[in-house]
Amino acid sequence: MTRVSDPSGTAARTGHRDVRRAIFGAGVGNTFEWFDWNVYATFATYLATQFFNGADKVSALLATLAVFAVGFAARPFGGFLFGWVSDRLGRKFSMSLSIGLAALGSLAIGISPTYSTIGSLASFILVSARLVQGLAHGGELPSAQTYIAELAPREHRGLWSSMIYISGTLGIMMGNFLAATLSLALSKDQMNELGWRIPFILGGIFGLYALFMRIRMTESKIFENDIIMHDRATEQRMWLVLKEHKKQVAQVIGITVGLTAIFYEWAVSAPAHAIAARGISPGGAFWSGVLTNVIFIVFLPIWGRLSDRIGRKPILIAAAAGSAVLTFPLDIMIGSSAVRLAVAMSIMLIFIAMGASIVPAVYAEMFPTGIRTIGLGIPYSICVAAFGGTAPYLQELIAVKLDPRWFNAYVIGLLLVSVTVISRLPETKAKQL
Repeated sequence: MTRVSDPSGTAARTGHRDVRRAIFGAGVGNTFEWFDWNVYATFATYLATQFFNGADKVSALLATLAVFAVGFAARPFGGFLFGWVSDRLGRKFSMSLSIGLAALGSLAIGISPTYSTIGSLASFILVSARLVQGLAHGGELPSAQTYIAELAPREHRGLWSSMIYISGTLGIMMGNFLAATLSLALSKDQMNELGWRIPFILGGIFGLYALFMRIRMTESKIFENDIIMHDRATEQRMWLVLKEHKKQVAQVIGITVGLTAIFYEWAVSAPAHAIAARGISPGGAFWSGVLTNVIFIVFLPIWGRLSDRIGRKPILIAAAAGSAVLTFPLDIMIGSSAVRLAVAMSIMLIFIAMGASIVPAVYAEMFPTGIRTIGLGIPYSICVAAFGGTAPYLQELIAVKLDPRWFNAYVIGLLLVSVTVISRLPETKAKQL
């Protein structure tokens, strides 16, 4: 008679190994996709003279930031395409495809000829590469957020969801650290000649490594149980089901609108803006970015764990309302000092971490499995494209053309929209997916 016991615990160890592999694969892919995406903003001042006519440096920088915003235009299409792939073919396949495209886009920028060599064709290559990356990034976040939320124990979903922004912020930190190191090791001429290529080439290489790791991941069990193991009736009804959840779609936009604007203003483009508009040295600005993102990472799991205890809504409201209250005072604090920039960014990122840590869990808890990725992916990508991707460009444009305080007022208005929407959400802590 065959014995079915497993005294060695092999099955349990295999399960734990699969979970660790899944978490690592999702995390390392998210890290390098965020590195590929946001290193563009970090090196914007160098890209401006390489891909556009450097005779007018202000116009070249604005054009470079406009391309940053254009890349976001592809994200809603990525949210739709990869959302459909994720909800029909699996989270693993969708995340593998997205990291592969992101790596190719980064390599294209890193090896591209410059404006001085091929003229406006260089600008075309830059725009094309960013559109490819935008398509990939539009699918990465919804797929990765859904995957981790489905993998997590429901009583710890807030804590686990913080991994998305922990890994993403590690990517941003890597970009800032690399920029700070290169600015010290290379002269200005060396940075303009070769240094700016290094992060994009490295991002492409590491992205291909992340693709290999994701191919080895296991699929989400919730997806397998709810979709693969049941009939495919929902495949024909996807758009109907999405329409039935139009309230949740609107809520995703309302939650995201303010949180994405403040995130891109302070967590992504603050060092580049400090260099261009405040006269802070590149080294000081980049090291400020590295330091403050360490603080951001420390607080992410703290807020995620707290949301598992007291609920999602109090944390989200504190994130949006606190950021709105602090926007003007912290902006005034910076002046032209790298030290004050680091302090202001640190304080703001503690509040931004409140929202960033748990929105992946909140979004996943709003939709059924069959449309969980696309239900988030489309409205989230549209909102980030419209209000997050345009933030660095608007900030520089308003600083040049108008009073910079108008941009802060604009971001505060978006945060108040988020506060209003969040206050009307049902509490979803520990909801069964």
